[in-house]
Amino acid sequence: MMKNSFEAIAVFLGMVAIVIVILGYPLMLLWNWLMPVIFKLPEITLWQAIGLNLLSTILFKSTTTIKKEK
Repeated sequence: MMKNSFEAIAVFLGMVAIVIVILGYPLMLLWNWLMPVIFKLPEITLWQAIGLNLLSTILFKSTTTIKKEK
C-alpha cells in the first residue's frame, strides 16, 4: 500500500514538473525572440520564464464566476 501511494505521488509530481516546463519553454522562446529586438531587454532563462508565467497567472487570473440564469 505504501509503495503504491509513493509511486503515485512521484508520478504526479513528475507530471506537474513536465507541465511546468512545457508551459515555460514557449514563453522563454517567444521572449528571447521578440523582447531583446523590440525593447532592448535581456534574454531570460527557463527558470525566469517559469517565474513570469507564475507571476502573470497570479496577477491576471480571474477569480470571478458568472452564473447564467436560465
